Amino acid sequence: MLKGRIVKNISNLYQVKTTNGLYNCKPRGKFRCDKLTPLVGDEVEIDEENNYLLKIEARKNELKRPSISNIDIALIVTSLKRPELSLNLLDKELCSIIIENIEPVICFTKLDLLNKEELSNFNKIRKYYESIGIKVFDNLSLDKLVKYLKGKYVVLTGQTGAGKSSLINKIDESKHIKVGEISDALGRGRHTTRHTEFHEVKGIMIADTPGFSSLDLSKYSDEDIKNAFVEIRDVTCLYRDCKHIKEEDCQVKRKVEAGEILQSRYDNYKSLISR
Repeated sequence: MLKGRIVKNISNLYQVKTTNGLYNCKPRGKFRCDKLTPLVGDEVEIDEENNYLLKIEARKNELKRPSISNIDIALIVTSLKRPELSLNLLDKELCSIIIENIEPVICFTKLDLLNKEELSNFNKIRKYYESIGIKVFDNLSLDKLVKYLKGKYVVLTGQTGAGKSSLINKIDESKHIKVGEISDALGRGRHTTRHTEFHEVKGIMIADTPGFSSLDLSKYSDEDIKNAFVEIRDVTCLYRDCKHIKEEDCQVKRKVEAGEILQSRYDNYKSLISR
């Protein structure tokens, strides 16, 4: 028996990285009986002679979409142009990642496509996310991004067409991950990644996954969501159970009016908390 980590999954075949090399394994039948599905990122025990997965260790965290586990950082690749910046989707992704106890890092792409006015507006947004404790990078500062991610297991996530595969290719030109065209008619990308896989890139284990343009947070409670909006969570209101929506004398609403909380963040919070 040998221990390792699943780094790739295609159909019912799991590639496991061990100190002795890579093994392509199938799960034992008992996993199906136990309704347990192996995930990329799982730390496992294998039968290296017969190429079977024998055991899955307890997970420290898990994402459903993309399906992946034991992640150190979720890198949210967010397009500023084609497709246009969606702060609503970005806040949903941040919310889900924070609730799942994974560190979120934002990388904005296509910064070079912005005009001066758009760049000025973007810089205000960037500074705000940084002010609430989130690390922010862009496609023009990849050296800083690589330094921060080195030695980590990272999942790339974000809207289809945001440039996740392109980002890996730019960080390491030896990688030739297929990059989809952007549909001019639809204004969004076409899915090009068909499976979940870790790529070793400049000392980083990066999982490139199928992109998505929507995210369902219905499984989370209002309290989970409120706590994920850190700048709202840390505000003390008159009422301990204040939802910061209809209540009077709400300190959160006052901070929004004063410009201390970004209006779009508050609007996105309300759309989630009162669903």
